[in-house]
Amino acid sequence: MPRVNSAEEVFNLMPAHFLPEQAGTMQAVLQFDLSGDGGGQWVAAIAGGQLTVTKGTTEKPNLTLNMSAKDYVAMVNGELNPMSAFMTGKVKVKGETPLLMKMQKLFSFS
Repeated sequence: MPRVNSAEEVFNLMPAHFLPEQAGTMQAVLQFDLSGDGGGQWVAAIAGGQLTVTKGTTEKPNLTLNMSAKDYVAMVNGELNPMSAFMTGKVKVKGETPLLMKMQKLFSFS
């Protein structure tokens, strides 16, 4: 994924950088709740080797990620290490946390 300037841009680009062969038979719904300037709520649903991204919320996500939009953009751009963000409380995760680790393999960020 090219360098991004906003969370909105990340979610707009996600489908184009999705690697369906890495998803296999995965079925998951991820809720992103991003706070601060440029924040918002997005849902990424993976099923049948397809990714759909929509604005808003979902009733029962497998994983919910809460963080600031600024930190999320920094993480996507490789300026913030996901593990250190988790360990320092910059990102809060609720639900199936192993999905968070799988997320890195589902997208081509280069």
